[in-house]
Amino acid sequence: MSCDFIPAEKRDIPVIWEILRAAIKRRKADGSNQWQDGYPNPSILEADISRKHGFILTKDSQIIGYAAVMMNDEPQYANIDGAWITKGDFIAFHRVAIATDFLGKGYAQQLILFIHDYARKMNISSIKADTNFDNTAMMGIFDKLGYSYCGGVLINGSPRRAYEKVIAANGEDDLH
Repeated sequence: MSCDFIPAEKRDIPVIWEILRAAIKRRKADGSNQWQDGYPNPSILEADISRKHGFILTKDSQIIGYAAVMMNDEPQYANIDGAWITKGDFIAFHRVAIATDFLGKGYAQQLILFIHDYARKMNISSIKADTNFDNTAMMGIFDKLGYSYCGGVLINGSPRRAYEKVIAANGEDDLH
């Protein structure tokens, strides 16, 4: 599974948007209200990329996944109904999506492991993320990668399950 995780560029938006549109449709087909309110959208992707938060997962130069990755940049995480494991700097990620043809093959997990590597390069050991209460696929990935459930947060007015993982500098704790 040789992939690259690189910063997205504005020219990538049409492909990223198609991946996210398919993910939005899948969430709806699953009966979820996650991503059913006009978010995410191409304007969000453009903002991600202009802020250097947008990253793509590529395989053989083909874009197969996307995530927004940011440092200390999720204001809603300050209002957790629960408690984070750490209080210092953290990397947060949002809008994880994998192209339909690549689902179920471990690419979402691979993308998150690349985020762990990105955090290590920034000398940050805390990774924080959230997901909808009915997103069992993402909750399964969090469990497999050793994330801890920390409580609930409101994101765009919607309740989410909040997770954190403290990573080791050498990456030995990435898989359980």
